[in-house]
Amino acid sequence: MGLKKLKKLDHLSEIYSSYDTFIIDLWGVMHNGITLYKDAIEAVKKLNLESKKVVFLSNAPRPSSNVKDFLRNMKMDDKYLNNIVTSGEAAMYSINQNKFGKSFFHLGPERDEPIFAKIKKNKTEIAKSDFILCTGLFDEHENDLNFYRDLLKEHISKKLICTNPDLIVHRGKEEEYCAGFIAQIFESLGGKVVYFGKPHKEIYEMCFSNKEKVLAIGDNLRTDIKGANNLKIDSIFILNGVHINEIENEDQLNKLFKKYNVRPNYYQKTLNW
Repeated sequence: MGLKKLKKLDHLSEIYSSYDTFIIDLWGVMHNGITLYKDAIEAVKKLNLESKKVVFLSNAPRPSSNVKDFLRNMKMDDKYLNNIVTSGEAAMYSINQNKFGKSFFHLGPERDEPIFAKIKKNKTEIAKSDFILCTGLFDEHENDLNFYRDLLKEHISKKLICTNPDLIVHRGKEEEYCAGFIAQIFESLGGKVVYFGKPHKEIYEMCFSNKEKVLAIGDNLRTDIKGANNLKIDSIFILNGVHINEIENEDQLNKLFKKYNVRPNYYQKTLNW
């Protein structure tokens, strides 16, 4: 792709007036899975005061209402929780309409079960299922990737529906695998995956119209920045997120962007006003 001029951004306030709508990732930008980032909250507060549209776009494999409750429990103010779009919400619409068949096998932790609350009666074992609904890893097999290869290798004729394309996430300082990692395993076995969430274009149609001047803010080059590039919208890459262990110094950023075949317009260490 053609190189955009990359600019280090000390403060979001330097550029915010050029945009109508801000598509902001949650995990890695607004919080670390345990606590909210104060500077990021301040930035959202300022955008709100300036009457800018803020949409939190998350690859969470759960309905938007569950993510809202999660943020509320972390003490995020209700007035910032009006626009939340999740990959889980998008997937839920399709599976409720039996788009991939009726019976399904749920591959993921129990906490993700709200995504199929309306069709829970259609849940079955993997051999009897029409499709595999992957929201993450089983709690009892969080690090045993061979378990998933063995589980899936006989079922690659079925579609795997991936409700979170992320590979990993940081919960505090701990690294966790996400559904996207299982999807990669399934593809490596020869199976077909249907993805819901960033960087795929469909999820963005729930966030803004073509008339809006949009800025995407995220810490994941594979999803947040790739999605922005796919939509040809401007973006800010947050350094202190999922790629933090790949960034020794800022001089190496172009090399990192080349590795993931993406190009943001700006970068910040953390989101701040």
